[in-house]
This record gives sequence, structure tokens and C-alpha cells, in this order.
Amino acid sequence: MKASEAKLLDFLGKSKQFVIPIYQRTYSWTERECGQLLEDILRAGRSDDISGHFIGSIVYIEQGLSQVVHQSPLLVIDGQQRLTTVSLIIEALARRVADTEPLDGFSAKKLRSYYLLNPLEEGERSYKLLLTQTDKQTLLAVVAQKSIPDEHSLRIKENFAYFEKQVRELGSDLKPLCEGLAKLMVVDIALSRDHDNPQLIFESMNSTGRELSQADLIRNFILMGLEPKQQNRLYDEHWHPMEIAFGQEAYAQHFDGFMRHYLTVKTGDIPNIRKVYEAFKSYSRRPDVDAAGTDALVADVHAFTGYYCCMALGQEQEPNLKAAFDDLRELKANVAYPFLLKLYADYTKGILAASDLEHAVRLVESYVFRRAVCAIPTNSLNKTFRYLGEVLDESRYLESIQAQFMLMPSYRRFPKNDEFHREIKVRNLYHFGNRSSYWLRRLENYDHKEEVLVDEYTIEHIMPQNKKLSPRWHSDLGEDWQRVHETWLHTLGNLTLTGYNAEYSDRPFTEKRDMKGGFRESPLRVNEGLGTVETWNEKEIKARADRLAHKALSVWTAPSLSEKILDTHRLDTTEKPGAYTIEDHKFLNGGPVRLLFDAFRKEVLALDPCVTEEFLKLYVAYKAETNFVDIVPQARGLRLSVNLEFHELHDPRGLAKDVTNVGRWGNGDVEVVVSKLEELPYVMGLVRQAFEKQMGDG
Repeated sequence: MKASEAKLLDFLGKSKQFVIPIYQRTYSWTERECGQLLEDILRAGRSDDISGHFIGSIVYIEQGLSQVVHQSPLLVIDGQQRLTTVSLIIEALARRVADTEPLDGFSAKKLRSYYLLNPLEEGERSYKLLLTQTDKQTLLAVVAQKSIPDEHSLRIKENFAYFEKQVRELGSDLKPLCEGLAKLMVVDIALSRDHDNPQLIFESMNSTGRELSQADLIRNFILMGLEPKQQNRLYDEHWHPMEIAFGQEAYAQHFDGFMRHYLTVKTGDIPNIRKVYEAFKSYSRRPDVDAAGTDALVADVHAFTGYYCCMALGQEQEPNLKAAFDDLRELKANVAYPFLLKLYADYTKGILAASDLEHAVRLVESYVFRRAVCAIPTNSLNKTFRYLGEVLDESRYLESIQAQFMLMPSYRRFPKNDEFHREIKVRNLYHFGNRSSYWLRRLENYDHKEEVLVDEYTIEHIMPQNKKLSPRWHSDLGEDWQRVHETWLHTLGNLTLTGYNAEYSDRPFTEKRDMKGGFRESPLRVNEGLGTVETWNEKEIKARADRLAHKALSVWTAPSLSEKILDTHRLDTTEKPGAYTIEDHKFLNGGPVRLLFDAFRKEVLALDPCVTEEFLKLYVAYKAETNFVDIVPQARGLRLSVNLEFHELHDPRGLAKDVTNVGRWGNGDVEVVVSKLEELPYVMGLVRQAFEKQMGDG
């Protein structure tokens, strides 16, 4: 490696051509970064006190270690965003100055000849900067002053238009811009392919501009070390089609999340969204993946991006599946995607029928919505779906999915009809996240061949939101009108859809019913029956809620299998739940240890509604996803087995003992003995660490 300071324009002038390798991300600067750079350039140009403005490093690969003195193209490892943006500024300036020269060397001809073009070359060799496939033709069109191609780079088009506007607004005072460009400084870093590791250098760079996404790092990790021929083939066959499938904007927004779901499917672990790249590197180095080779890995990622785009980006072609995925996406049930990716992969292999996949997606939708309505904590829902994918019986696929949903324990449960029917009638559905229009649309369009576009309507409170209700409303609601208003305002029975929200306003119910476009004339199914109601009061609100709640049971169905079939899906365990009770533990039959246990039990069960207790033969287990602490009752106290690796525990008092690789009852590598009530607050702090790690979302 050889590094030196250089003026950016001198550096551009001496270099024959910069080429962005295909493994680099596409041009991604937004107006925010462009505006900041332009502001810095103008500030430097307007101040005599600023002799230079540093904008980062340009890292590239050349054959030897000498600086830029030869004519071969330079492969840019870091600096693409700044090179591209400065090129757009120079072209915008060139178009503005035309034949004038506000500063020596800054005529249009000189700007293009020195910094944008190689006038004596032909074809692509005549351009100073060649970007990757998505951006290349758009930049070349800009520099050549040609029309932007139909399939163009959004960022290059938008940013060039921004710079043209900003330069135009400078009027005739272009000298500060020219002076500022002349003051731009970079660190010129030349790498030798024989002596330097471009990937390691790329990972460690911390230059100005937009932070590299996990997707950028993964693409570079896969392609950077390959021979050019293999690079080009993998990029053309797999990576570029993936970028196109996502779309220019969605690729940046969705790929990291997709890769997290993909790795969850492949490894069974849920990586932190900020550590997806590290998780991917570890996965790629697994013996089975490494043995299959880079081509197989990239092809597999490509296949799964197709599944993801069908589910999450609306690209599914089969009508019923598309409708199911669209509803799930509106519900924002992203945590289910690892599970559904596995199902979709099996669907493409012919293992799972399209109708069964649709049924499974609808079950996922019902599961997520019913739990939200029933206010069941969402802790570690992603782990629930990961678990689902691991216990399915593919020989009876759909039945297996239904069975596992029905066998979910307490905090994971699939709410049954009576619970869902009860809760949906009283839940505040108006302030239901951003899902209010979702559930009204589903109720309106269920079993309806001609879908009603709910976006054309607004949510209407039949009993108005205004706390200062009119005397007519007081009369209709009765003497207890304030309680009725507070209790039922935002609930199922009082909410509907209308295209006449402004006209309805706070009018009395009979006026809303009888006016033009009122409830009597409404074509919407959710308004059925309102035209015959005489007085809108608590009785009518509850009656309508009951009708809609019954319909909701058909919209968001629960799985239903006989106990005989369910029994065939239950997992055998050496110790059946409920086989033991507290009476089976002799040290808990009374005395100080029982008092200590009761106090601990109260504290640990209060951590979260999802915590469950199970008495086993030799210990008592407390579970969330799985055991996070186990209690072995002893004659003089309680021995706790805390499910953490010892190095993960923060234990300033040094109360815990490392029992890694030591035979014991219970789960975990941390042992704590507690014998006094006054020790409980500190011990609960240790237990809470295991619980919070288990319940974290990865």
C-alpha cells in the first residue's frame, strides 16, 4: 500500500480511468449527502482562510506500488460515492459556464476534457469514470449530454437535477464553486493486488458519506476475492437480477432484513440486524456450505430473494397467494418471514401445495392479529416462528402447521374463538397501530368477489369523538352518556367506513342515517343494519359489535383438529408436564426454605406474563422461550442454575459460580446458591439477565 495527499482535481486529471468493480454497491448518495458536500465546497471557495477541504480517501487497486503514472484503469475499492458526486457537480458546472471561464481552467471544454472524459479515446475508454451496471449508462448519458435512458439510475438522475438547480441559483457568481472544487483534497491510496487484502481494507475503512449496509459488505465479501470472469458471471446471473427484483430503492431498504430472515432459516439462530454480515461470513464458512462452493451459495441466496420479493414486495403472481401475502404485509407481520421462507421454498419444490401454502399464510395472519387483539405480549415472536419451522412434519404438512399452532403453550397461544370474540368487541381498535384500515378492509371484503377499495373511504365514529356532545347525543346515549362515550368510542361496534366523513361531522345519528349518502344508502357491508336503527346507544353499539365479532371469527380463523389427531403431533418428553407438584419436593414442605422459595417464585413469575413454572422430579423450571432459571431445593436454601454462559453474567459481588462442563441438574453454566431473603433482590438481578437475553429479539 502507498498513500499520499492529493488535490482531487489533479488526481482526476492524471488518472486515465476509474472503474467501479461489480462487487461494489450502486451509487446511493441522497440529496442530504449531496447538499452537505456542495455546502462544504462553497464554504471553502468563499473563504481565503481555507486552503483545502478534505473529503476522504480514494482507495484503488493497481498492479504495482507506484502512484498514478500509467494509463491502465484503476479499480476503485472505496470512494465511488464521492467520485460520482463530484463528477455530477462538474458536469452541472460545465453546462452552466458554457464558453465562459469564471476561473482559469474552468471552461466547459476544459472541465470535461480534464476531469470527465478522455478525448482521444473511443467507446467506454473515453470516459473517466465507469460505474456498475445499474448506474453506468445513466452517468455516461449525463456526461455525454445525451437523453437519460428509460431504465435509469434514480439517484444519478435526481442528484444531477439537484446540482443543476443549485448551480443555476448561483447565477453568475460561479467563482466560489470553482475555487471550492480546486481546494478539495483526498488521500490517494494505491493497493497492490499481490501484497494487500482489499476485502480487509474495505471492511476497516471509515470514510465520510453513507454507512455501508450489511448487503454491501456481503456482496463485496462474496465477489471481491474471485477471479474477474467468475465475478462477472455471478454478478450477471445472480446478484444483478436480485438488485433488479428488489428495485433500486427497495434493495437498500429491504436486503439487510431479508438476509437476516435467510440466515434464520439456514442456521436456526436470529442474528442482530447490525451483525448480519458477520453472521453471513460464519455461515458461509460452515463445512457443508463451503464444500458446496460460492456458486451454490449465491444461487441459493438468489432463489430465496425471489421468495421474499413475492411475499414482502408484492411480486407474487398466483392470485390467492398474492392476496394472502398482501394482507400479511399490511399487518406488518415481518417476524413470520423466516417461517414463510421455508414454506415457500418447499412450495417451489412441490412439497407443499399452493392451496396449503395459502392456508398457512392465512393462519399466520390470524395468529398475529388475534394475539394483537387479545393484547398478548409480543416478546420473542420471531423465536416462536423460528421454532415452528423446526418441528413440522412434511409428510402431513398443513395438518402439522395447524397442530403446532394449537399446541402452543400459554404466552405463545393461538387465541381461541371465545377469547378473540370477547376481546375484539372491547379493544380500542381505532388506535391499533397503523392497522385500523387493515381490519376494516378485511371485514368489508371477506368472501366478496368485487373488492372494495377502502383507501377511498375514511374511518367514521358513529358516536362522535368530540367530548362536547350535543344535547341530542346526550339524550340518545342516556343519563350515563359520559361512561358510554368513554367506554365504547373507539371500539368495534362504533367504528365504520364512510366517504362522507366531513358531511357527517358530529351530527345526530338520525341525520347521519337519513342524509344523502347516509347509512341508509351506504353500499358497504360494514354498514349493514345501520339504516334500520332508530337510536344509537350502548345497546346498539354492543349488538353491532357482537355481529361483527362473529364475522371476525370467519375472517381470522383458528386451526381446528380433533384431539385424536393432535395427540399424534404431541412431542414425547421423558417427563410429562404436570407429572410432579410442589409436594414432590421434600425441602419445600415447610420451614425457611419454603418461605424463601415462595418469595423467589413470586418475583420470578412477576418478570413477565409469559413466564411459566414447571415442577420436575429433581428441580423446578421457570421458562420463557425455554428454561432461563432452574431451582434445586436444598436443606438450607435454593441452588439456582441460571441459563447464561458464565462470561456473559454481570456479577459485581462474585456470588455466582462457573459450572461449565460440570454435571448438574438444571440448565445453564451459572450456579448461584441463595439462603437468605435479603439476598433475593441481588439474585433476581442475575436471573433477570438470563431472562432478558432469552427474550431479546436478536
